[in-house]
Amino acid sequence: MDRKAFARLRGGKLSPEARIDLHGMTLAQAHPALNGFILRAQAEGRRLVLVITGKGLGPDGDGPIPERRGVLKRQVPHWLHQPPLSAAVLQVAEAHRRHGGEGAFYVYLRRAR
Repeated sequence: MDRKAFARLRGGKLSPEARIDLHGMTLAQAHPALNGFILRAQAEGRRLVLVITGKGLGPDGDGPIPERRGVLKRQVPHWLHQPPLSAAVLQVAEAHRRHGGEGAFYVYLRRAR
């Protein structure tokens, strides 16, 4: 991605061509949903997609073993950089505030071959 296009992306000037909302999903549900979405979007020729994870804010729980919040927000970038998605993903960036800000990621896809 060239510098000018990346600046437009970070400024929220480019509109995502597709989006997936992973709110409320478990890791076991979100991973296959994300894989299918990204690979399908690339096959359809889309270049910029939005992955909404949510911010994961709130208390960590009041039990004896605290639950970590924002698991999807931390895990999704790792998934995008591992096979099979690493072959489809060119770049990942935090979304502009109008598209979800800290709770979403722009994913710029490679052209399908």
